[in-house]
Amino acid sequence: MRRRRLGPLVDLIEECHRNKGSVSIIDIGGTSIFWKVIPESLLERCKVTVLIVNLPGVEESRKVGCYTYEDSDGCDLGRYKDRQFDIAFSNSVIEHVGDWRRMKQFAGEARRVAGSYFIQTPNFWFPMEPHCVTPLFHWLPFATRVWLLLHFDLGYWRGRRSVDSAVATAESAKLLNSKMMKELFPEASIVKERLFGLTKSLIALRGNDRVPG
Repeated sequence: MRRRRLGPLVDLIEECHRNKGSVSIIDIGGTSIFWKVIPESLLERCKVTVLIVNLPGVEESRKVGCYTYEDSDGCDLGRYKDRQFDIAFSNSVIEHVGDWRRMKQFAGEARRVAGSYFIQTPNFWFPMEPHCVTPLFHWLPFATRVWLLLHFDLGYWRGRRSVDSAVATAESAKLLNSKMMKELFPEASIVKERLFGLTKSLIALRGNDRVPG
């Protein structure tokens, strides 16, 4: 499924390589594990360099092959110039950055630092919450979600046995719908990734010269 999802990213890379002979990508909020899905042969052939930025402590700052790791807040990428990168990429991050104000900051920075972008997020209207892997969890009242986290291990969210940790976890993921993504990325095409006929996730996708998809 993830390889299918990344098809449009591969298209962006190929398009950029055709236009300029190399590709620079900023992965906002990413980790080293994710990029193992992308064939190394593609990265080598298209002369791709990837800057992976995340909050301090997530990844050690270093350079390995075509990857460079740096600490940075995705809502404030002021250390990078306008259109410094060819492609801004983010996978399941924007729903974790905080409230709507922070989401707007994140979206604005992604749109500013790159000419093209691929920003993916889980869909609010898909019935399975992807972080706790619990049906309908994200549609429940906030107090009910906190209670469930206090009493059960749910998916990736385990061992929340204090009110403080349960509240923080319940607040840590705010899922978006397609209208919200269109508001955040007005010039993008909102691509819908489907599972069993339902929209599982949303991708704000924009190419340099045209909108793919």
